[in-house]
Parts: sequence; structure tokens; C-alpha cells
Amino acid sequence: MRSGLHGPQRHAVIIAGGRGVRFWPRSRIERPKQLLAPLGGPTLLRRTFERLRNSFPAENIWVATAQRLLEAVSSELPEVPSGRLIGEPVARGTAPAAGLAAALILDQDPDAVMGVFPADHHIGNEQRYHELVESALTAADADRLIVLGIQPQRPETGFGYIEFADPIQPGHSQAVKVTRFREKPDRRTAERFVRSGRLYWNSGQFFWRAAVLAEEMLRHLPDTWTALAAIAGGDAGEIGERLAQRYRECAHVSVDTGILERSDRVWGLAAPNIGWSDLGSWESLQTLLPKDADGNCAPTPSTLVRSSGNYLDVPSKHVALLGVSDLVIVETPDALLVCPRHEAQNLSEVTSSLADDDHKHLL
Repeated sequence: MRSGLHGPQRHAVIIAGGRGVRFWPRSRIERPKQLLAPLGGPTLLRRTFERLRNSFPAENIWVATAQRLLEAVSSELPEVPSGRLIGEPVARGTAPAAGLAAALILDQDPDAVMGVFPADHHIGNEQRYHELVESALTAADADRLIVLGIQPQRPETGFGYIEFADPIQPGHSQAVKVTRFREKPDRRTAERFVRSGRLYWNSGQFFWRAAVLAEEMLRHLPDTWTALAAIAGGDAGEIGERLAQRYRECAHVSVDTGILERSDRVWGLAAPNIGWSDLGSWESLQTLLPKDADGNCAPTPSTLVRSSGNYLDVPSKHVALLGVSDLVIVETPDALLVCPRHEAQNLSEVTSSLADDDHKHLL
């Protein structure tokens, strides 16, 4: 590794521009999931920042977010210099967001190694996680694109998977070649993935030298990289103007689809048990919160009779359930969600319908 624990060559990029529609009705366009505190205490964004500054100095932590959220993000993370906050004028996916951060980092430090982290993940074992980040940063210094894989705990259909060249045990200390990325599978395919020992959940956490990502973007997304390089170049005080002018030219694509699925430089680490959750839905949140003997999670007042496996968050009234199971019930002052737990991954269908029905004030 070229630098020590807090050397200037290490940078972290937090991706915090998503809407988090699967946490509707709590998550809204102006207050998305990463700015909420569904676990209690700090917001998910604040938790991510605190976790990362054990491996990266605060001045080397960047946040890519929507332009409309810049003020809220800055208020949440006052330690992050304004020059490290990237306000995207339009959503273009994780490839342009990570690529722009890489271009800006390269302008300051051509040898930099960077990690890319979603803003809304939960890590139960942070000490073990820090050790894993150290291993990933070291592996990335070998001119590889590194992805963290999580051993499947169930045949999950809501996650993408990475396929290693050989069966691998969680916690294996060396990076292993990744042969393929698999999209969200159906149930039967997911069961086969779990049995194989070669397929791990794609955690969405990536590590590479900024220069290596630049090379891969130039190779696979040349027009996007041209726009990003133009935005990063020039006077720092005028970057907002260049963002407004050029960012729309970028392809709307994820890092996975735009770069990693096309590159022959992708390697992965099989993470040990770090207590990882992507907090992608009300169902995943329920697994992390206290439950009663019947598996109900009810942080607000309720009476539950012959009911099991339910998630309730209705702060304005006492809720009684009788003879129902596996429901999600969430209330806000202007909306009420009721759905089966297994449908919680599909809340984008609700938000799309609200937009089509001219109920955009609820988004």
C-alpha cells in the first residue's frame, strides 16, 4: 500500500443520491432514506460516515448526492468540506457519480486509491468490517477493480450476485477473480446460487485506484468519461456551472452494468460475517429490530392477537391486529402503507402509480 492508515492517497466516496423508494411513505424525494434514522439514533448517512472515518480521514471522504440535497447533506456531515460534496443536477446512476469523484480525486492525487460505498447499509461487526476494508484497499492497489461479496444467507431474489471462478469460503484473505455478474434471479435460480458456493451477494461496495477506474471508463464509457473529465478540469469555483452544462451528457448507468460487467480486471473478496444488510426494504429493516415471541416488530403502540411476523410503524394511534401475518403497516401524516412483507421489495410500483395518478405531492 502506498500510504498509511490516514495517508492522503486514500479516499472514500459515499453514494447518497438515491430516493429510497422502498422505504415509502417515510422516504420522500426531499427526505430520502439515507437522511432517515430507521434504526434509531443517527441517520443512515451519518452512520456510514462515522464507520468510514476509521479508515479514511474526514477531509478525504466525498459524498455524491442530488443537487437538491446538498444543504441537508452538508448539515448532516459538517466535517466534510464543501469541495468534497458533489451535487448531481440530474440522476445518472452510480457509474457517472463514481467516475466524477475519480476524476476530481485524480486532479489532486494521481496515485489515489478509492472506495465507493452506498449511504444506506448496516454493518453489525464494525471491527471486522474495518479489517475487510484494509484488505480491499490493499487488493485494489494491484490495478484491479475489487468488489465485496457477501455470503448468501438465503435465496434472495432482491439482490444481484457475483460469481467467483472457484468455490470460496467467507473470510478468505485473498482476492479471487470474478467471472460474472448475475442480475436479480428468480427463486429457483437463487436457490441454485446459494448451493453453488461460488455466488455471493453483490454488496455494492467497490475499491480501485482512481486511475484504473478512469482507464476502464475511457474504454467502456468513453463519452461519459469525456464529459466527466471536462467537469473535473478547470477552476474549482466553476464546477457547478460545468456540472449543469455537461453532466446530462453522461450515460444513465450503474457501475456494475457500465463497467464491472464489461471489464476483465474485476476481482472480489468474500467477506467474513460482518452483519451486513443493505436496508433495502421494510422487510430487511425488520430483521434488525427487536421482535416479540411471534416475530412481530412494533416500535409504536399496538395490540397483536393471533398475529405474527408483522412490521408496524404507526405513531399516531394504537393499532390492533387480529389473526393476520407478515404485513407491513407504516403511517405518516399524509399516507398509509399496507402490504404483505414479501411485496415490500416492489414499492417502486406504488411510487410509479402515485406519479402517474398525479399524486406527486406524496413522493
